[in-house]
Amino acid sequence: MKILSAQQIREADHYTIQQEPIASEALMERAAMVFADWFAENFSHKHPVKIFCGIGNNGGDGLAVARLLHHLKYQVEVFVVRYSPTPSKDFLFNEKRMKKLLVKITDIHAGDKFPVIKPNEIIIDGLWGSGLNRPIEGYASDLIQHLNISPAIKVAIDIPSGLFADTKSDSIKFNAHYTLTFELPKLAFFFAENQNTVGEWEVKSIGVHPVYLQAAKTDNYFLTRDFIGQLIRPRKKFDHKGTYGHALIISGSYGKMGAAILCAESCLRAGAGLVTAYIPKCGYEILQSSFPEAMALTDKQKDYLSAVPDLSPYKAIGVGPGIGTKAATAKALLQLIKKSSVPLVLDADALNLFSENKKLLKQLPANSILTPHPKEFERLFGKSKNEFERHQLQKDVAKKYKVIIVLKGAYTAIASPDGNIHFNSTGNTGMATAGAGDVLTGIITGLLSQGYSPLNSALLGVYLHGLAGDIAAEQLSQPALIASDITNHLGAAFKSLSQTSN
Repeated sequence: MKILSAQQIREADHYTIQQEPIASEALMERAAMVFADWFAENFSHKHPVKIFCGIGNNGGDGLAVARLLHHLKYQVEVFVVRYSPTPSKDFLFNEKRMKKLLVKITDIHAGDKFPVIKPNEIIIDGLWGSGLNRPIEGYASDLIQHLNISPAIKVAIDIPSGLFADTKSDSIKFNAHYTLTFELPKLAFFFAENQNTVGEWEVKSIGVHPVYLQAAKTDNYFLTRDFIGQLIRPRKKFDHKGTYGHALIISGSYGKMGAAILCAESCLRAGAGLVTAYIPKCGYEILQSSFPEAMALTDKQKDYLSAVPDLSPYKAIGVGPGIGTKAATAKALLQLIKKSSVPLVLDADALNLFSENKKLLKQLPANSILTPHPKEFERLFGKSKNEFERHQLQKDVAKKYKVIIVLKGAYTAIASPDGNIHFNSTGNTGMATAGAGDVLTGIITGLLSQGYSPLNSALLGVYLHGLAGDIAAEQLSQPALIASDITNHLGAAFKSLSQTSN
C-alpha cells in the first residue's frame, strides 16, 4: 500500500472528481458515509456525540458526518469554529443541508466560552484536515487544549487537527483515541512521537480513482498481507535440504548462548535447509543439547569469538546476537566482512562494533541487511531532531552504503538502497522482550539462505516475525510473550500467509 503526501491526496481527490466524474460534495458525502458506517460499528448510541468543525473541507466532512449520525439515531450536537470569514464551498453546501435537520448547531468565535464536555460523550474532530501547513494558534489552540483534557472519547476524521501529514508539526494537536483515515495512511501515523495524537488508526477506502493511485510516485509503503503473500515461494516435490541452502549463524559468548540458540532455531524454522552455528567453546554442549537440529562449530576461544570459519559452504550468514564487543571479536568481524561473498545479516553486538568503527560500513557486501533498534541506529548514524528527520536519514544511509536497514519498532521500517521504505503492519508490544531481535535475525538469514533476494528476505522476515508474534499473543497474551514463542508460532504464520497466496 502506498503512503502518499498530503499534496498527492489532494491531487487524487481532484483527479477523482474530474475523471469519475463526481461532484466534490458527492465525494465528501462518500467519505462521510464511510466514516459514519465505521463509527456505528464501533460506538454505542449511549454516547452523546459532539462534533467540532472548522469551515474548510474537513469541517464539511464533520457536518456531513453529523447529518448521517443523526439519521442513525445518535444524539448529535455540532460546534462550528468561525476562525475565518470565508468558508469553503463544500462546507457551505453541507451547512445548508444541516439547517434542515433538528440538530443543534452552535457557532464559536474567539473569546467565547468553551463548551462543557461530559465524560460519557464522544468528541469528533473535524476542525482541520491534512491540508494544514501552519501551527494552530490563539483561541483555536486553547479550544483544542480544552478538548484534549476532557474525559470524553476522542475521534478524528482523516487526521487529527494540528498534525502535519508529511513533516514535523510543532502545533498543538487534537489527541485522538481513534482516527479513521481515508484511502491511504499518512506518513505521520508511523512515528512514535505521534502515537498520543493519532491513537488507534484504521484506513477505509472512499473510492479514490485507481488510475491516479497506480500512477502516483512515492518512496514510502505500508506492507499488506496480500503483497507479502505473493512473495512466498512454493516448495516442489523433489526439493531437498540442499535446495533451501546452508545458513551460518555467528553468535554467542559466555552468558549469552541463549541468543545463539534463539537465532539458530528461528533460522531453521524459517525454512533454511541446514544451519550451522559458529560459537565459542563454552556454548558447545549448550547448543547441542538445546537445539540438536543445528550443527555446531566452535572458536578456539572458550568464552568469546575471535575468528571466522571457512565461509564457502554457506549461502547466508547472520552475525551479532550475543557476540559481545571484545577487541578480538571486532577483528573477527573485520575478517568476516573481507571474506564474505554474500550479503550479511548484522544485528546487536555486530552493529555496536560497527558504531565504534564506522569506516567498516563502506566495506560491507552490497545488500547486506542491518537490523538496528532506534538506539543502535543512533549510535551508527547519529542523532535526529525528530522521527521525520530520522526517516530521511535512514533512506540516505541505505542509499549511501547500498545496504538494507531494518529499523525495528512498532512499525518496523525497511529501507532499501533504491531509497524506498516499507513500514511493517504486523507485531505487537508483547514482542518488546529479550531475544525477539535475535529471532528476527535468524528468520531473515533463513530466508536469505533459500534464495530470496535480500530485500524480499527483509520484507518477508519482518512481516512473518510480527505475524508469528501476533498469533502467539492471541493465544498466550502480550505480557506473557517470550522470544521463543515467536519461533514456535512461525509455522502458523507461514500457513496463514500460504493460504493468502493460494
